[in-house]
Amino acid sequence: MQAFTQGRPHVETSPISALLAALVLLALLLWLALGDFQRFQQQAPPEETPAEESLPRVEYHASTATPYLPQRVVQGQLEAIREVELRTRYAGRVTGLPVTQGASVEAGAPLLALSRDALEAQLERAENQLELARAELAGANDLRRRDLISQPELLRLQSSLSVAAAEVAELRQSLDETRPAAPFDGVLDRLYVELGEVLQVGDPYARLVDDRRLKASAWVAQRDAHDLRPGLPAEVRLLDGSRLSGELTHVASRADESTRSFYIEAEFDNPERRRLAGASATLAITLPEREVHRLSPALLELDEQGRLRVKHLDEEDRVVSTPIELVAADATQAHVAGLPETIRLITLGAGFVAPGNRVIAMPAANGDGTSVEHRESP
Repeated sequence: MQAFTQGRPHVETSPISALLAALVLLALLLWLALGDFQRFQQQAPPEETPAEESLPRVEYHASTATPYLPQRVVQGQLEAIREVELRTRYAGRVTGLPVTQGASVEAGAPLLALSRDALEAQLERAENQLELARAELAGANDLRRRDLISQPELLRLQSSLSVAAAEVAELRQSLDETRPAAPFDGVLDRLYVELGEVLQVGDPYARLVDDRRLKASAWVAQRDAHDLRPGLPAEVRLLDGSRLSGELTHVASRADESTRSFYIEAEFDNPERRRLAGASATLAITLPEREVHRLSPALLELDEQGRLRVKHLDEEDRVVSTPIELVAADATQAHVAGLPETIRLITLGAGFVAPGNRVIAMPAANGDGTSVEHRESP
């Protein structure tokens, strides 16, 4: 056989070489298979990640509803329970001032003396005319029984008697008006006149104040007036820190047209007769007791309708969003109603979960790292 054909060498493959290559390939496959098997024997295959590991985590604390007395706090002013500016009903000259300014007076005590001029003489004459009219009428009645006088003449005498009686009553009233008296117990807070001054009918001469009780008046926004009613306990907080206790006595049935707010009044005892009338004060009205949860205002959310909601957990660790009523709130704490008596309130992670989501619930921790089932909001 020719070793070269057309310039290229021809190499024959022997059966021994092919067998050797097959044995090497088989050994390599066996080594790979046995090595991988031994690795699986020495090291367990990685476990599949449980579905729970992919759930979001939230912190919660158990909250229980507690009794709470909400209050409506408004700014108002204090007034005396009764205050009147006294005016004259008779024109005359001031002849006496029996009560000094600032003095306490009882009902019926004279406050002013006006000149009577000829009133007493006029009254005496009118009383005499009245007696004459009565005598004439008595004689006319006797004559009428004997038909010696006509009926019109009898009626004329009766009319004269009525006129005389009215004149006497008017003069007596005028005499009383020259000595005006206090209409109720109080303090003569102001005295506007001096001796010798001439007053006309309707001129003011004094101001009488009864401050044994005080009246607080204020205006309440329409959203805060629906649960107010007379009889609710009220408290006035004064600028010096002292307080007076009383009750709400009036709530307007109609709002003011310009401000849409409701006028309210409350009354308070002032046994020490402290000078508080006309002063400003804070009025706190205590509303009926409510069952509320106390929580941080940061946990409140608004839904698409603008209602306040709170997220908490149900028994299956699913997120629940419940609408609530904000009873009271300040910068650090909110009191809300409308939740179940006991809830697991989400305190951390509420912004990353939605209602219906299942979560991994972790009890909130104290500052020392220990878990607690109940922690009051700051």
